Amino acid sequence: DFTQGIAGPHSTMLLAQHGANVIKVEPLHGDWGRGMGALYGDHCAHSIPFNRGKRSIALDMKQPEAVEIVTKMAAECDVVVEAFRPGVMAKFGLSYEEVKTVNPSVVYLSVTGFGQHGPNSTRPVTDAVIQAFSGFMTINRDDRGIPNRVNMIPIDVATGLYAFQALSAALMRKIRFGTGSYIDNSLMQSAAAFQAAKIAEYYLEEGEVKPLYQPVGTMKTADGYLNVTAMRDYHYESLCDILGLPELKTDTRFNSREKRIENQDELMPLIRAEFEKEPTAHWTAQLTKADVMNAEVQTYGDFMENAHTKAFDTIAYVEHTGVGTVPMPNIPGLPKIEGPSSMTHAPHLGEHSAVILREWGYDDDAIAEFIKNKAIGVTEQQTATA
Repeated sequence: DFTQGIAGPHSTMLLAQHGANVIKVEPLHGDWGRGMGALYGDHCAHSIPFNRGKRSIALDMKQPEAVEIVTKMAAECDVVVEAFRPGVMAKFGLSYEEVKTVNPSVVYLSVTGFGQHGPNSTRPVTDAVIQAFSGFMTINRDDRGIPNRVNMIPIDVATGLYAFQALSAALMRKIRFGTGSYIDNSLMQSAAAFQAAKIAEYYLEEGEVKPLYQPVGTMKTADGYLNVTAMRDYHYESLCDILGLPELKTDTRFNSREKRIENQDELMPLIRAEFEKEPTAHWTAQLTKADVMNAEVQTYGDFMENAHTKAFDTIAYVEHTGVGTVPMPNIPGLPKIEGPSSMTHAPHLGEHSAVILREWGYDDDAIAEFIKNKAIGVTEQQTATA
């Protein structure tokens, strides 16, 4: 696993959680994803969830010894995943074509911003850049109409999921037929796939996309915010009764889904004004009883402490060395986290360098020479035993 950041590490973390022996190959200064936010030793809130279950070896790929080490690994492993710009792996003699000559059944996946070819293929990319490029920001405008990024990393995370999906299918082909494959995965293509319905909607409606239904959206209450979706006619009628506006049920401006969408500028101020008169709990109780879809807008803290979240064991709280207690959401389809383990531990930089090298046939003298030449990096504990 040569990847850094989020997208590639997410895919290989999922491989690790499903039983793969994932070796995270990092530069001596570490995966740049370790520095995405407040630091806790050599980790941050982003590096832990997307790297747990792996082992780390730190290498200086400018040193021939380091290239020799990873070339030896690539010749025997099942999967190679990299996230460099096009052409970088070839400089190390580790392109797919080169690895394939010594490992014909290898599954090789490249994660880039824009893909392996095309006018933008060598441009640097972040999640926000692809949100802008792919149209994603246009569905998240502020009160001034300015498109904004969604304040997390949805395209990175989705790219990791698509990569894991592709790797899983490729591994099945490898197992059944003995054939390897090359997978070109990019944030741009993942953003397109992730937004398939919105892209089709935009095209078919010639850019004039209308709401699917009304009333819908976030309503200000007397003490917070509430999201409400009145999808069907009976939802709308129940909502009108709850709000004390029964006359709106038969108002000819609003008595069908199409009319409510067409006249939303007249309808929504009436709806919003009523919601502001009572606290959120008052509305959630009545809406839920009437089977009108709704949810209080919660903070992450509220979500973690919610009774349903706890009842479902949605999030485990695990001690992580050098960090402390870390909330770890359980991953759908995998066993629930029961406590600290190799599957909840995200490796520290170079934590397993010496151990991994021994597994690949290097003795202590060779490892000591690598350390002396700064071809590899190890933790202080490993230095003492290497």
